[in-house]
Amino acid sequence: MSLTPEQVQQVAHLARLELNAEMVPTYAQQISNILAMVDQLSAADTQGVSPMAHPLGLTQRLRPDVVTEPNRREAYQAHAPAVEDGLFLVPKVIE
Repeated sequence: MSLTPEQVQQVAHLARLELNAEMVPTYAQQISNILAMVDQLSAADTQGVSPMAHPLGLTQRLRPDVVTEPNRREAYQAHAPAVEDGLFLVPKVIE
């Protein structure tokens, strides 16, 4: 797929980008090259290839999900002007 300079200018306008007029043909060529590479990738046979979560097949090391701090909600809410069922109550600001 090849883009014309007019199409590049239209896309730049929609994206609210200001392009230097003398660079538009260069941008059109570069974007066309990128789209040609995408076309080559879409032509690759991917039947039977399962998607990978990580390109190297690694898993992320996670720390154990353990509670390390005591529940201090009551102490924090003791200073609040209004609390109900463990939640802070705030005045309504939108009518």
